[in-house]
Amino acid sequence: MKLYLSIIIIVITFLGCKKDTQEVDNNYAYLGGEIINPNTNFIVLSKDEAVIDTVKLDGRNRFLYKINHLNEGIYTFRHGGEYQIILLEPKDSVFLRLNTLDFDESLVFTGDGDKKNNYLINDFLENEKEEKHIVKLCQLNPITYQIHIDSLKDLKVNAFKNFKKKYETTPLFEKIAKSNIDYSYYSSKEVYPFIHYGKDKAALLKSLPNDFYSYRKDINYNDTFFSNYHNYNIFLRNNFSNLSLKEHDLHSDNKVFNRNNLCYNLDRLKLIDSLVTDPNIKENLLYHFTINYLTKSQDENGNNAVLKSYLSKSKNDKSKTMLSNLTKSLNSLKKGSKLPEINIVDYNNNTVEINSIINNSTVISFWSHTYYDHFNDSHKKIKELQIKYPEINFVTINIDDYGLDKSEKLLLNHGFSPKNEYLFKSPKEATESLAIYPMTKTIIIDKNKKIVNSNSNIFSIHFEEELLGLLNR
Repeated sequence: MKLYLSIIIIVITFLGCKKDTQEVDNNYAYLGGEIINPNTNFIVLSKDEAVIDTVKLDGRNRFLYKINHLNEGIYTFRHGGEYQIILLEPKDSVFLRLNTLDFDESLVFTGDGDKKNNYLINDFLENEKEEKHIVKLCQLNPITYQIHIDSLKDLKVNAFKNFKKKYETTPLFEKIAKSNIDYSYYSSKEVYPFIHYGKDKAALLKSLPNDFYSYRKDINYNDTFFSNYHNYNIFLRNNFSNLSLKEHDLHSDNKVFNRNNLCYNLDRLKLIDSLVTDPNIKENLLYHFTINYLTKSQDENGNNAVLKSYLSKSKNDKSKTMLSNLTKSLNSLKKGSKLPEINIVDYNNNTVEINSIINNSTVISFWSHTYYDHFNDSHKKIKELQIKYPEINFVTINIDDYGLDKSEKLLLNHGFSPKNEYLFKSPKEATESLAIYPMTKTIIIDKNKKIVNSNSNIFSIHFEEELLGLLNR
């Protein structure tokens, strides 16, 4: 609390020292706060994907920043590999406090503008919990499912009404809060066919009530205001995945749906291209689904076909180059090939070539300081797997460029041994060569140093089946 009082005093003093000003410019906002356990010494503030400034933390990991000529709306602040949104309106003075070890859950706001932002972050956290509940509800029949999610929406609507009675709100905040409720509800509808246990998705769609997707007639696929907003983008992804089911069914004879089907993924890219005209929204969707396909595919021909479709529709040269390079790397990591020659460093500061440490069946996984939950969960999982499968060598590589000391300290503080732990000698080049995306990517190598699967995942329900197959080769 002392932090916020001191910052508020600084702000008041600054404003009070302004002399001889005939006309006060009220179109500004202050953003300040404290980062506990920082990963870097700065935060990055942006709006609509354009970086406004890099704000340095002081010696006590605190910062204060004034935004002049404020463009009111949703801003994004990033720290390390995490980010969150903040709503800023004229004359707001919002101060945040968060712990990087529990980024979203620890985030709290104080100051002028705190109520609306605490409401939004709490709504975000509640939606995360609700998503897990939705998975269970999706096994219900369509009518019963709709009753349940209608009830969930009503609870949110009533909570928002009570919030408005208690606190003064603005039209902008109400617009965002209402969209949160609506797009969350719409997403619940769109995911239903995918999570429902039935394998014949086309038949399931035909069994839905006629008004199940009645809201679609009012959807704006080019809403620039919400173009960088989480709930809107999640809805669009779910919506296009669902709409593509119908398109795919027109030329598919297979009743069992496969998300990684090439034709389905090409249909989805084509549909996005036909319905979305806003360049940023279109690019985000095209990029998301293209990289999602590539990082889960083992088919070189399929990779090339999806990349070709993406390149013909995208206008973003930087992303086109990135995905072209990613596809090239993924295709070089196909089953039966060897890993590229990459130097890694152990915690005795010895440099070795990655293939030299593979003397038997090996699992290689990766971690980063900026993804703390994954670091912690993956190392615990590997500990379990090492006990169950002592014949397999489990190698873990940190992909950051922070040096040995910081990585070793984090490992030891959490009770993880540095044995079979490494860092990349050249992180950027190695990360690109091994196409490390997403962070859960795991590479399985056989005793002959040949790749068995370059796109596995230690958290997959099928992972241990892969390990048993590896031992039986």
